[in-house]
Amino acid sequence: MRPVFLPKNLREVWEAWDREPMASVYAGGTDLLVRLRAGLMDPQALICIERVKELKGVRYEEDSVFIGAGNTHAELLDDKTVQAHFPVLVQALQVLAGPPIRHMGTIGGNVANASPAGDTLPPLYILDAEVEIWSRRGAHTLPITQFIQGPGKVFLKPGELVGGLRIKKRSGRWVHLYEKVGHRKAQACAVASLAAILKTDANGVVEEARLAWGSVGPTVVVCPEAEQALKGRPLLAETLRSLLPAVQEAISPIDDIRATASYRRHVAGALLLRLSLLGGR
Repeated sequence: MRPVFLPKNLREVWEAWDREPMASVYAGGTDLLVRLRAGLMDPQALICIERVKELKGVRYEEDSVFIGAGNTHAELLDDKTVQAHFPVLVQALQVLAGPPIRHMGTIGGNVANASPAGDTLPPLYILDAEVEIWSRRGAHTLPITQFIQGPGKVFLKPGELVGGLRIKKRSGRWVHLYEKVGHRKAQACAVASLAAILKTDANGVVEEARLAWGSVGPTVVVCPEAEQALKGRPLLAETLRSLLPAVQEAISPIDDIRATASYRRHVAGALLLRLSLLGGR
């Protein structure tokens, strides 16, 4: 039987790692337990960090907001700061799995799991989130685009864990949208998803755009060409339709048990066209 450690603070985390250097760290365990049951991993020990107080909370830091990795999805949905500054992330959390998973799973776990279909990842990409990495030696940050290396692969060295996310606040008139297509309304893994934030003037002309697709590539897919082409143009269906060739070139979907690559291509384009619904906001 493998030992399981339940540290209450970071000091106890490092002590547990000293005793079991090859231990796997987890919080809610919604992904790890699935892998254990499937025989995809067999760690010598487990360190459950869901009680570590330093990983909790949301706080202002000058021009940014720090979100502790140990916050559950449900906690972030109820957080007034997250609601006020990052509506696109809130929209993604609202459709992430179902209530039981949202009350157990954490945002740090969703990031560290690095699934191409992870619901929080496209919003975090377009929000330019930085991942703060903690170890006994101290802390350092990486842009989420560098932290996530591929499906299930992240830039974490032995003895390091995700401490939290730092996201800069934006000023001006921004509209936010997160949508995904799955096989059911709840507990659905995305066939394709789109996160978008767009800064518009009083006439609805786009001044700045950030777009990111999930589940259509090995990691989150961004399309700078489409973002640039939107600038100075109204958010109309014909404008968005002209961006489809660039988007189709950027994505690289695969066939799997949930959908074919061709269907994912269709959905990725359809989600882009739905942004025209934001034109009047």
